[in-house]
Amino acid sequence: MTMVSGALTAYSQSDVALCHTSATEKFAVFASNKDFNAAHPVPLPYIHVSQEGGKMITFKTPDGQQANAYFVEAKTKTNNWIFVFQEWWGLNDYIKRQSDQLYRDLGNVNVIALDLYDGKVTTDHQEASTYMQQFKQERGDAIVKGALDFAGKNSKVGTIGWCFGGGQSLQAAITLGPKAVACVMYYGMPVEDVGKLKTLNTDVLGIFAAKETYISPKIVQKFEANMKLAGKKLTVKSYDAEHAFANPSNSIFDKAATADAYKHVLGYFKERLK
Repeated sequence: MTMVSGALTAYSQSDVALCHTSATEKFAVFASNKDFNAAHPVPLPYIHVSQEGGKMITFKTPDGQQANAYFVEAKTKTNNWIFVFQEWWGLNDYIKRQSDQLYRDLGNVNVIALDLYDGKVTTDHQEASTYMQQFKQERGDAIVKGALDFAGKNSKVGTIGWCFGGGQSLQAAITLGPKAVACVMYYGMPVEDVGKLKTLNTDVLGIFAAKETYISPKIVQKFEANMKLAGKKLTVKSYDAEHAFANPSNSIFDKAATADAYKHVLGYFKERLK
């Protein structure tokens, strides 16, 4: 992935080059862009102490390795699950806090935030850039499959993620196949392959920022067209805000837009995880 993204960086300003790469590779290109890095203010200090019994766990993955996750287990046994996907910083305490929030607001549901960086987490732009460029989609898919095995054969899964994790939320919904019943992506890079989108078992709720130049309105329009070609439903909520507007750990946090988006997210999940 590092070699691929390095080669693509030379063409980072070319739509032609980007249109023939995967969503993961496109984000790897962005990771090397100074302006993209600057659009992610360093997270404010925060240490999460769970009031919901959330804890770090490990589980096996089909590639013969172990994966990490932050897990909040439902108080009453249920097959309803939410898989949470991190921003480019890694599985930090803000993602754990958001996982607890989803757990509280959705009711009886299991919430598991997957560590796609295998233990690496940072507040440094250069390290985050490196981790995102080193990420391999094959490993991410294996982590999702391992989490599905952990959840059980009768599980119904909703996915959600932000930025890097927004794209991974959609990737996971594809990987999960018939087990995926909901997918929320916040300003993540969409999958362009219509053939892959056709395999989605769920509709998608996309939360996007109209002011940003990376996951731009043009990219969102293309996503809408591709989902239509695939015969899948996409609901887009676009806000007059910047990339990462829903992240409370930085200075561009938009409280009003975040609250409105979250209202739609909760309604969407509750309808599909009855």
